[in-house]
Amino acid sequence: MNPIYEKLQKCYESLCTKIDFEPVVGLVLGSGLGDYADDIKVEATLDYHEIKGFPVSTVAGHKGRFIFGYVKDIPVVCMQGRVHYYEGYPMEEVVLPVRLMKKMGAGVLFLTNAAGGINYAFKAGDFMLIKDHIASFVPSPLLGENVEELGVRFPDMSQVYDKDLQKMIKNVAEECDIPLQEGVYVQLTGPAYETPAEVKMCRVLGGDAVGMSTACEAVAANHMGMKICGISCISNLACGMTDKPLSHSEVQETADRVAPLFKKLVTQSIIAIGEKIR
Repeated sequence: MNPIYEKLQKCYESLCTKIDFEPVVGLVLGSGLGDYADDIKVEATLDYHEIKGFPVSTVAGHKGRFIFGYVKDIPVVCMQGRVHYYEGYPMEEVVLPVRLMKKMGAGVLFLTNAAGGINYAFKAGDFMLIKDHIASFVPSPLLGENVEELGVRFPDMSQVYDKDLQKMIKNVAEECDIPLQEGVYVQLTGPAYETPAEVKMCRVLGGDAVGMSTACEAVAANHMGMKICGISCISNLACGMTDKPLSHSEVQETADRVAPLFKKLVTQSIIAIGEKIR
């Protein structure tokens, strides 16, 4: 058995001894949505430490657990604290949680994050619907021997972010009167913020927002045939676009400020998606 799949299977078996729940949607909670689970009907929680062999987030403020529950009547699993490549984990470990959510039964992956805006039309506090991504600056989670149990050797990437899901989110944003930008997300390794020259490079390449997560998770989920959507909270304008130096506290401050709107947009989108796919 492929060692990557073997580890995934062991994590799944470990989880199944503790949790009996089949989600429809897997939700990765980025900055600003850390307490999202406070507003849903929680059935169970499972700390990452309780899953044998599971990678554990080391980022301050990330709780590091799965939340199982219902958004209205839609069964969801929320990843409260993702694992990042910059924490030192190999990429197959970074995407293991997403693969595990698929094993649980989630057919839809809803990705959220806090990102730096590199489009001059954006401002701190905006939300951006992810239409596409650039993941060329981080290792692919599909490197090495292909895990045949998960997907094909050469997966198509022409439409990673599902158009129907995008349309639903845009409709929800309009109904809720929540302004929603659209754009391309660029994943870099981090943990250092980008230099002004790197920000300019990302803009020239067609990026609208930049961050340190998400795209690799989307690649792994696409490989497995999941339907994917994503929203970035533009927490700040990237380096060189203003005279202000960047800090994690600024990112968290903006994310916390717009969190109520972010929660509303995500909640109503999950309800719309869940009702459509059931």
